Amino acid sequence: MSAVSIQTQDFDPAAELAALEASGGGGVASFTGIVRGEGGLIALELEHYPAMTSLQVERIIEEAKARWPLLGVRVIHRHGRLKPGERIVFVGTASRHRTAALEACAFLIDWLKSEAPFWKKEHFADRATWVEARAEDDARAQGWRT
Repeated sequence: MSAVSIQTQDFDPAAELAALEASGGGGVASFTGIVRGEGGLIALELEHYPAMTSLQVERIIEEAKARWPLLGVRVIHRHGRLKPGERIVFVGTASRHRTAALEACAFLIDWLKSEAPFWKKEHFADRATWVEARAEDDARAQGWRT
């Protein structure tokens, strides 16, 4: 089982985990990302091209499945305008053993953070600015390529 959802609506991490647990493996790993409210952030706005985004996320899931023996993968990424404290992303992986589940989950979230075709704009009371790529995110993603 592998599924990708690029959506505006919230999601239920417990329900997503339950579905992965039903895959029959011995390990499930997950990451849920929350919008931070640092520096007076009012909202984070995410834009994307739907067909391109889904295709790229599905491609990277296939790469993860080629690298690790996964029984299930679930990726949810929200777009639109999100407030601090709202969920933005979920990555879940299931495998027979914990190491594969944990490594694949880390690989997928690192890729989503640095390579996924989303454009982010931070909204503050007095300004809005596009979010630039962070060197540490790029370095983590690069580590998976070597």
